[in-house]
Amino acid sequence: MVVQASKNTTYEAKTQEIAKQLLAATQEKRSFFAQLQDQMRWDDKILDWAMSNPGLRVQLFRFIDCLPALRSKPEIARHLQEYLTVEEVELPDALKKLIGFSGGDSVPGQIAATTVSTAVETLAQKYISGENIKQALKTIERLRKDKMAFTMDLLGEAVITEPEAQSYLERYLDLMTQLTDVAKKWSKVPQIDEADGETIPQVQVSVKLTAFYSQFDPIDAEGSEARVIDRIRTLLRHAKTVGAAVHFDMEQYHYKDLTLSILKRLLMEEEFRSRTDIGVTLQAYLRDSKQDLQGLIDWAKERENPVTVRLVKGAYWDQETIKAIQKHWPQPVYNDKAATDVNFEQMTELLLENHEYLYAAIGSHNVRSQAHAIAIAQTLNIPRRRFEMQVLYGMGDKLAKALVQQGYRVRVYCPYGDLLPGMAYLIRRLLENTANSSFVRQSQEDRPIESLIGPPQPDGDEAIAIHNKALPNAAPDRDYAKIKEREEAAAALASVRQQLGKTYLPLINGDRVNATNTVNSVNPSNPTEVIGTIGLMSVEQADQAIAAAKSALTQWRTTPAGDRANLLRKAGELMEQRRHELSAWMVLEVGKPLRECDAEISEGIDFCRYYADEMERLNSGVNYDVAGETNRYHYQPRGITVVISPWNFPFAIPVGMTVASLVAGNCTLLKPAEVSSVIAAKFAEILVEAGIPSGVFQYVPCKGSSVGSHLVKHPDVNTIVFTGSQEVGCQIYAEAAILQPGQKHLKKVIAEMGGKNAVIVDESADLDPAVAGVVQSAFGYSGQKCSACSRVIVLEPVYETFVNRLVEATRSLNVGVAEQPSTQVGPVIDANARDRIQGYVAKGKAEAELVLEMAVPETGYFIGPTIFSNVKPDAAIAQEEIFGPVLSVIRAKDFDEALEIANGTNFALTGGLYSRTPSHIDRAYAEFEVGNLYINRGITGAIVARQPFGGFKLSGVGSKAGGPDYLLQFLEPRHVSENVQRQGFAPIEGVD
Repeated sequence: MVVQASKNTTYEAKTQEIAKQLLAATQEKRSFFAQLQDQMRWDDKILDWAMSNPGLRVQLFRFIDCLPALRSKPEIARHLQEYLTVEEVELPDALKKLIGFSGGDSVPGQIAATTVSTAVETLAQKYISGENIKQALKTIERLRKDKMAFTMDLLGEAVITEPEAQSYLERYLDLMTQLTDVAKKWSKVPQIDEADGETIPQVQVSVKLTAFYSQFDPIDAEGSEARVIDRIRTLLRHAKTVGAAVHFDMEQYHYKDLTLSILKRLLMEEEFRSRTDIGVTLQAYLRDSKQDLQGLIDWAKERENPVTVRLVKGAYWDQETIKAIQKHWPQPVYNDKAATDVNFEQMTELLLENHEYLYAAIGSHNVRSQAHAIAIAQTLNIPRRRFEMQVLYGMGDKLAKALVQQGYRVRVYCPYGDLLPGMAYLIRRLLENTANSSFVRQSQEDRPIESLIGPPQPDGDEAIAIHNKALPNAAPDRDYAKIKEREEAAAALASVRQQLGKTYLPLINGDRVNATNTVNSVNPSNPTEVIGTIGLMSVEQADQAIAAAKSALTQWRTTPAGDRANLLRKAGELMEQRRHELSAWMVLEVGKPLRECDAEISEGIDFCRYYADEMERLNSGVNYDVAGETNRYHYQPRGITVVISPWNFPFAIPVGMTVASLVAGNCTLLKPAEVSSVIAAKFAEILVEAGIPSGVFQYVPCKGSSVGSHLVKHPDVNTIVFTGSQEVGCQIYAEAAILQPGQKHLKKVIAEMGGKNAVIVDESADLDPAVAGVVQSAFGYSGQKCSACSRVIVLEPVYETFVNRLVEATRSLNVGVAEQPSTQVGPVIDANARDRIQGYVAKGKAEAELVLEMAVPETGYFIGPTIFSNVKPDAAIAQEEIFGPVLSVIRAKDFDEALEIANGTNFALTGGLYSRTPSHIDRAYAEFEVGNLYINRGITGAIVARQPFGGFKLSGVGSKAGGPDYLLQFLEPRHVSENVQRQGFAPIEGVD
């Protein structure tokens, strides 16, 4: 959607006139840069450098983000050097001199630490109204003296535990009480305390709706609403009792629709329907924000009592854009700042022209934006109660004063709280102030007045191109913030439930064959529910399948690589068409929550598309010709492949292993895990529909210990691809190494055998994402991922704080039936897994301190998230793969010891680090012995082509799945050299 500049010129002349007046009032004093030349305080210098040097800007802001976590001046000095001495940053002379010390504990280092930390505190004080209520009240009283109203925002809304959500509510209840008590002593300021004969609440607070429930998630819309709405009712009732107004901020796009839905429903309740002291925010940088405003207008007409809409441009542009790129989703925000400005003006007109239904709060530091609103208000003669102007504390101060002088009600958004939770807010303000497109910045530069106050001119089609360079046509996950996706997922689940209990037979040489033995695949959330009956192939049928593969091999291996690749692409399209259905089968058969199932379908599609592209790349081979001689290096298929797939990724892993083998020209037999054979059968259906020839692919469910072993040992099998336990993987490796009678080749084994994955949390880590990332990595799919975090190694200075938050964040998770939208931790796969994990829990109780063991439903194979602290690095629960929701927390005295502990197992699959210390990140790159290292993010959920997956040591053998080497394992390289001379002559390229 492209926003066009408004054709409505009704308000333009007046807008220009008012803008010139406001601009003149804000530029009466010397410019920011003139002041800089005189003062040059370090906080001013930081802003100046950030504006003039983009590379330095990034490093400075990263350092500022890290600063509150640093506990001593030597630490501050060391981090300052590490952040600012990277090669790509060119430093100003003053900064070079400041950080040119040797040793963080030296006197120059101490001076540098003091200088910079003081400067950052000064910066923070510019944008944060106080670190405590006493300081905040002084700010408020100063604002009221200047005839400005306020809204108070508590910093620290990053809520990841239920006690934190409850505390957030209680802090606001207490804040409203304190502010309204103090307000009784304030003198009335008519300009802001009353309008059109109506009293306006002197106290207003701004809250984040998501902070009232730690597990707020649109995928569980009903559950999130039920959990959050009682706390909001408590807040609004208390506000009415003490006489305060409440405004609801808008956050990330992901939460927008559900936030609006909850507030609309709540404010239509009889108790709240007549309230006009409540507001909601809309962000004009969102492409669908004008539509949301129209929806609010229609709703307000029905409600018959206005609420306030605070119109802002938006504070999360970078975050929203990056997320859209990573997720391959449409960009929700305008890419062009001018397009946002146009949309803001159009929304301003729509809002103010409907002033009888909604009050307007115009939040902007752009002189033109405010002038435009005033021009509309004057033209329409809008009553003063129905609109006001808003600015952020520390930004647009002169504009605010100019608006006050013109008699308008101005409200200042005042964040307050500790510096640590306030740092994210500070960084957003610094980004805003120093961005090239910022009006605040542009107005401080030597720009012509016309360019500052003229109508915004969008660049046209400003949408960012969202693609993955490694895999341009990657499949995006479903966005369950959209109600349509949730409805389709629910419908698919209902449809699949009508298909339970069918029988799935082996597919041999294109035909379904009867089986003597069967096994039921059941729902681990409810084991009495049969998902499907699986026909198990016999040894004789296994031989028939091998014979069929052998017969089909000649034709398949000579099928053009492009045709094989296109068959994979067709399969990928069919998977996309059946996405919701496939996810539903997975939810029911293996107990995996919906969002993770959907991601697995994306991964399967990506495997099809990526390996298709890769085969076409490899098929061209390499030429190494010289005069008189051609040299051709090319590949041929290995032969027959047996794929032995696991149940924990019952779709993505068998798809990836199978299609890699097929596209390389190998005939392939898929033996799925018994407990996930139905979803594997659905994959088989897709390959058949895509046109796979008879015998080329065969679905061969069977007993692994007998028939599976027979397949591994069969002399006609060339390649075995396995994902599963170390014990079984090593057995396959040994059996495949034995040369069978008649066998004329050595078998290749590709085996991924799990891990004992560790996440290190150092003393500089941001604990909000660290706790959330560890919780997701440890307990996502009940810890049943080979990449799951089973050990978290925490450095001494943050150990106790981290463990306390980790326990509460985990306790706040919802444990239950997998198909419930609220469920984050479902069942384990079967009774054997449950009993084995319970055995490890018993061991843990003997070896370490149990700090959490959660209750679980009585029906189903459930194990609640379990956490042990003060675990010894050599304890059984810290060394052996448990494959369940059991987490060991290990204490380390320093980073050296943490790395030693992390590397101290037989596995090397995945690992993670949460740190804001550049030298620790560099060392993890070099020394953390894992195949996949994740820094400052969760350690599960590798994405095809972007994060090729696989480990070493006893975690497996073979190249990484989804990487550029993977297909080579299914191919034999060949070289042909030909002498092309005849009687002493040969074509010589480039010579006449």
